[in-house]
Amino acid sequence: MESKVNFAVVGVFVLLLGTLFIGAILWLSSNKSYRTAYDTYLVYMEESVSGLNHDAPVRYRGVQVGAVRAIALAPHNPEQVKLTLDIQRGTPVKQDTLAILRVQGLTGIAHIELSGDSRDVPPLKPAQGEKYPVIRTAPSLMLRLDTAVTTLLANLNRSSERINILLDDESRQTMRQTLAHLERLSGTLASHDGTLGDGLKQATRTLENTQKITSLAHAELPKLLQRIHRSAEAFDRMAADTARAGVTTTQTAESIRTETLPEVQRAITDLRELTVSLRRFSETLERNPGLLLQGHPAIAPGPGE
Repeated sequence: MESKVNFAVVGVFVLLLGTLFIGAILWLSSNKSYRTAYDTYLVYMEESVSGLNHDAPVRYRGVQVGAVRAIALAPHNPEQVKLTLDIQRGTPVKQDTLAILRVQGLTGIAHIELSGDSRDVPPLKPAQGEKYPVIRTAPSLMLRLDTAVTTLLANLNRSSERINILLDDESRQTMRQTLAHLERLSGTLASHDGTLGDGLKQATRTLENTQKITSLAHAELPKLLQRIHRSAEAFDRMAADTARAGVTTTQTAESIRTETLPEVQRAITDLRELTVSLRRFSETLERNPGLLLQGHPAIAPGPGE
């Protein structure tokens, strides 16, 4: 007797088993990503994002914390590229955090690197009127290299042009003449090698003598200063003695003026009177020489005597 199989029950069982199998595979492959919460941030790049694809990793100091969700031109500025990033909630995205485009190795695969150093900086918040916060950007290594190489090539080009200007026909002729003059000067110096050697020896001796004189001056200078100091002290004492002698002389002159001069004046007056008397006596004697023998004549008595 044949058993009857319910194909509907078998089909339902197969569908349930397949669904469970697919769900297990997705759960294992997702590494529990469905349980992670993400925050959305915007980045505006002013350089080429060649090599950056959708779902490209976003790393914070080398640790993957999210992915690039969308890449498009900025609607308000076509020279910028708008990146929409999904970053794990709890990642320290702060106001000083920078987003840099980095290329891994020689493969050209790019990703976004986030960096920030300050601990006390507040978290990044959306600006007024914006839906998502905007992370600031910094130039990538490739952009810096490109700028440096461009600047270097421009400097080399300018230097080459200046060298070409300097090395024209007239400048080359002038350089040839200068080299010829230098060659003649070198020959002249070589021919006077002995004279130059003697001159250098004399200069060396002169320097040695100067050094000796300087050393002797350093040794004798303190003694000379002491002598000058003693001479200055002696001069000061002599000046003081002279001043005292002047005061004594002044006092002596004052004594002579007040005491001696009056006596001398009286003596001169008496001498003058004596001279007048002697002159009168001499004149009387000349008129009457007998006066020496007879003496003075008697004076006649007056009336009534």
